[in-house]
Amino acid sequence: WWWYLEFKARAPTKIRFRIYERAVKSLPRSYKLWFKYLTERVHECKNLSLEDSSFEATNAAFERALVTMHKMPRIWLDYLKFLIVQKSVTKIRRTFDRALRTLPITQHNRVWPLYLRFVQFARIPELAVRVYRRYLKMESDRAEEFVDYLKKIKSWDEAATQLANLVNNEKFVSQYGKSKYDLWK
Repeated sequence: WWWYLEFKARAPTKIRFRIYERAVKSLPRSYKLWFKYLTERVHECKNLSLEDSSFEATNAAFERALVTMHKMPRIWLDYLKFLIVQKSVTKIRRTFDRALRTLPITQHNRVWPLYLRFVQFARIPELAVRVYRRYLKMESDRAEEFVDYLKKIKSWDEAATQLANLVNNEKFVSQYGKSKYDLWK
């Protein structure tokens, strides 16, 4: 399949996509084929309107890929980045949650940074607070980032509560090298 696709490199995308579909149907666990196919599909959508049917077709291709490639964080991350471009907050949030449920916990560190960036730029404070709380269950040493975010969105009560928890925690060590006294400044 790979040589056939290389031979058809200059063919119209519609033909190439048909070849890719046949290839991944024949070899559904081929990461190389799925990755190349999805990359071409995303590239095809670059300069199109968000209303174009190519976006839905690409989303469907990602979903088919995840049936067999659900343990591959790179596929999830590419899909999530592609969804972020589409700006459908609910779908993005649900897909992030699916990725975190599906991937092994050792791979979560690849998903969380993108998730946190997304919730900060989505400008939905309630969503961001919930996501940060979930994140802190995994990475409790990153609580200062959460406090900084709470200050940024002017959620003073929650920030004060989090700071009090940090100061009262005997085991807490600041990631910025601050003393407990400096945290209150």
